[in-house]
Amino acid sequence: MAKRSKRMQELLKLVDRTKLYPVEEAVALAQKTSNVKFDATVEVAFRLNIDTRKNDQQIRGAVVLPHGTGKTQRVLVFAKGEKAKEAEAAGADYVGDTDYIEKIQQGWFGFDVIVATPDMMGEVGKLGRILGPKGLMPNPKTGTVTFDVAKAVQEIKAGKVEYRADKAGIVHAPIGKVSFETDKLVENFKAVFEAIQKAKPAAAKGTYMKSVYVTTTMGPSIKVDSSSVVVN
Repeated sequence: MAKRSKRMQELLKLVDRTKLYPVEEAVALAQKTSNVKFDATVEVAFRLNIDTRKNDQQIRGAVVLPHGTGKTQRVLVFAKGEKAKEAEAAGADYVGDTDYIEKIQQGWFGFDVIVATPDMMGEVGKLGRILGPKGLMPNPKTGTVTFDVAKAVQEIKAGKVEYRADKAGIVHAPIGKVSFETDKLVENFKAVFEAIQKAKPAAAKGTYMKSVYVTTTMGPSIKVDSSSVVVN
């Protein structure tokens, strides 16, 4: 086991590892225990009782955070004609077709999210080996393969985050920055919590959410009492 730094040892003294914290208290404590010199990201992690090897228990989706992520996402849209004009009008950072496919093939990654119209997916599919491992391939489940490009761009710019369960059944999602007001982080947390709740596969048995943690970049994990989360 890696030796913890003195900084982390001091921060861990502030966290009761045996306690389940009410969500408001957990978020406030996460902010308090972030003492890095930059505005760290606050993240939530769900350990779910699912078997991701089975197609009917895979979880993937997206949710718009009511208060955004604190980061402006750079959006690339693959579209032609009127759809390209709609994407530009909605505030997409880059809009094009084969020109951007060639740029990516040459190693360009000046974007955070890709949106594509369904008719472009045949071309975009050529980038699967490059974009797939980075989690950047557009996907209908996350609303990034759509003819409604304007809505997709606007939601991403407003603070839409994607989530998916990894092989161990853990879902990570950012809910904002340490500099946010605590109540805004809590509202963002609840939006993600509700989305994960609704995504519960019918085939999942037993306790669905095994554990929920709030953490910050380079900060300790704080266990949340999921029964304290009241979703409106």
